[in-house]
Amino acid sequence: MFSTRALWVVPILFSMGCGQSGLRASEAPGRVLPLRTVRLYETGVGYFERSGKVSTEGEALPLPTAHIDDALKTLVVLSPGGARVSGVTFESVVSRGLARSLAGLPNDPEQAVGYLQVLESLRGLSVAIETRRGELRGTLVEVREERRGEYPDGEEGEAVRAQEKPRAPRQSPWPSIRLTLLDEAGGVRRLFAEDIEAVRPTDPHAAERLGSAVTALSDRSARVRHHLRVLAQSAEPVRLGYIAETPVWRATYRLLLDPTGNRGRLQGWALVHNDTDETWSNVTVELVNGRPDSFLFPLAAPRYSRRPLAEPADYLSTVPQLAETTADDMWSDFGIEGGVEGGVVGGFGAGHGRLGGSHASEGGGADASTRESDSISIGNLAEIAQASGVEQGALFSYRLAERVDLRAHGSALLPFTDQRLEIVRLTWFDSSDSAGRSAARVRNTTAQTLPSGPVAVYEPSGFAGETALPRLKPGQHGFLRFGVDLDIELELERTEPTERLQSLDFDRGRLREHFVRAHQRRYRFQNRSATSRLVYLVLGVVNNARVAGADSLDYDETTKSPLAVVRVPPKSRHERTVAIEEALERSTRIEKLPLDRLKTLATADFLTPAQRSALTAATTPLPSPHTTPPKKKPPPPK
Repeated sequence: MFSTRALWVVPILFSMGCGQSGLRASEAPGRVLPLRTVRLYETGVGYFERSGKVSTEGEALPLPTAHIDDALKTLVVLSPGGARVSGVTFESVVSRGLARSLAGLPNDPEQAVGYLQVLESLRGLSVAIETRRGELRGTLVEVREERRGEYPDGEEGEAVRAQEKPRAPRQSPWPSIRLTLLDEAGGVRRLFAEDIEAVRPTDPHAAERLGSAVTALSDRSARVRHHLRVLAQSAEPVRLGYIAETPVWRATYRLLLDPTGNRGRLQGWALVHNDTDETWSNVTVELVNGRPDSFLFPLAAPRYSRRPLAEPADYLSTVPQLAETTADDMWSDFGIEGGVEGGVVGGFGAGHGRLGGSHASEGGGADASTRESDSISIGNLAEIAQASGVEQGALFSYRLAERVDLRAHGSALLPFTDQRLEIVRLTWFDSSDSAGRSAARVRNTTAQTLPSGPVAVYEPSGFAGETALPRLKPGQHGFLRFGVDLDIELELERTEPTERLQSLDFDRGRLREHFVRAHQRRYRFQNRSATSRLVYLVLGVVNNARVAGADSLDYDETTKSPLAVVRVPPKSRHERTVAIEEALERSTRIEKLPLDRLKTLATADFLTPAQRSALTAATTPLPSPHTTPPKKKPPPPK
């Protein structure tokens, strides 16, 4: 009876006698050094520190295969008494390519490994085959796929046909696998896979190589647990630290606003994940908000260099010339048939890559463009922003107050800060067409940087809205917009802007005009609330500008936007005129400028002689190449 299990590799591998080593993670570990500290970073790595007394047998560090490279390149030994470390041992990590090569499996990484491929990898090896009639031992000669009703090709097939009695053709709906075995007595046997219970390589080294290949090629090979054994001697406890990949910790906040509106309490919670196979027990967790450089580097798996093949001057074959022929056969009736075998020296190249950035070029396809001037200066609204925050070093960290117990592959939301902050309640307008937004100006009055994260805002009456907190250094401020303010409305009336030309220059065929644009905005507010409103208006102007008429000015570092601040009395209509001047630059291709515009610019009193000469020359029309000069009149006849 045909069995479909003969077509699949998974159930048969263990019956082949290699299962005991195939999924074996590593040798029996020594005592596992306890985990004491975990430090989590923003870059997706974590620092794991273990400590305890070491013995001559060695202490083990449990790590999955994917983390061994990081551990080997970052392992550090810390001991106040100066521990003596003689080395770190571990079971070699086998890459998928090396595993296929050692086990005799197909080298193509895209080719699946099934029952047929595993049997083919045993060709030429001594095997023990368990059948329903008993066990056979010998050397596996050939493995091929065919239908049970088909006869072998060539003389072997003719011999089988001659021995069998005439009967109806045998047919099987499934292809079968036929094995050719040279048994220990020298006999050649032909077996079909459905008659076989198990195939086992008798060489333990071959079984181990096949088992290593199964481990390396499995989908969970990166998670197979290994143990790094640290051989050290020290009378005092030893601390061992290393870097490993970890989920990025993330911050979430709760902002509780005081009834007065000028103070608030910020609660910070960190979402932490333990994605290891080890339970964290009484572990100190530190949350680091910073981005130290870290990279992946293939280190644990053995690597081999390539050497060129050098040929001897006289080519010598490993196959005797007369192994399968004679001199007469080679001469034949038409001269020598066989040619001289030749060899080709193959070369191996090593490729080295570099990380590259994208490079963009700024084109000048547009006829005219306007932006902030870099030649004249009338003010800098960005200076209104607070002084830069101060951090201690490149990184800062939060050490959780309580030690953490977290099961393997578990997650936890842990509090990491609870601080009083300086808060200013306000109404925010992005434009006159948009609705007013309930907002708050938050200043970080703590000594630590606050990482960015979502914020749930609560008023004394309950939930007020959600928003996101930008990353704030000590002393910095940010704006949180978390709802719609229905009590205040805004209308805007603009005046026609005027321009005052200040200077000119030329740049690669373009004329740059530096000028000051002045205009006024008349804001009309209606406040239906019983309390006054502090309104923040996004001006939408460049930083190189002057603003007059507002109660005060502010600046949003996140959006790089200057802000005008106006206090609106309760239950009132209020009007405010704001005068704005911006220092701008207009760049235009010279050939696109109208002639009358060039003539006007040429009369500006601030021009240098060279600039005036260039503009005057540009106003002189060039002769057309199609214009024919006038003919000279012939001289009068004498």
